[in-house]
Amino acid sequence: MQLGKFTDYGLRVLVHLATIAPERTTASAVARLFGLSEHHVAKICSRLVQGGLLVSARGRNGGLALARPAEEITLGDAARCLAEQTALVECFGGGPCDCLILPACGLRAPLAKAQEAFYAALDGHSLAEAVRPHAGALAELFSEAD
Repeated sequence: MQLGKFTDYGLRVLVHLATIAPERTTASAVARLFGLSEHHVAKICSRLVQGGLLVSARGRNGGLALARPAEEITLGDAARCLAEQTALVECFGGGPCDCLILPACGLRAPLAKAQEAFYAALDGHSLAEAVRPHAGALAELFSEAD
């Protein structure tokens, strides 16, 4: 399996927010931090808010923050939320599929099983586990990039 850039960038957003928690930040600040398009980061953050992983508030004390503690967010939750737009193969997409072998395909079941095993492996790790051992180095990197 390969994670797309949308998922990759979304995981970076979550790592950043877990590192600075309980502080908030903005999509603009995250975009500058990682050298990404502000529009693209805003779409990623919107997806994470819709998926219940981030909260967003407007106003003077507004910004983005984790919706729940990093210990309660699995990497599988994040990957599923961010990658749902990308089907592993065309016939998993839910839309029209014009694959010739679809009626007699023996690939779907093993590919679905492999995909679920991938997510199950990520479910075994929390965002906190991914951040905590590197929190000092991450905080330093983020402060240097500001």
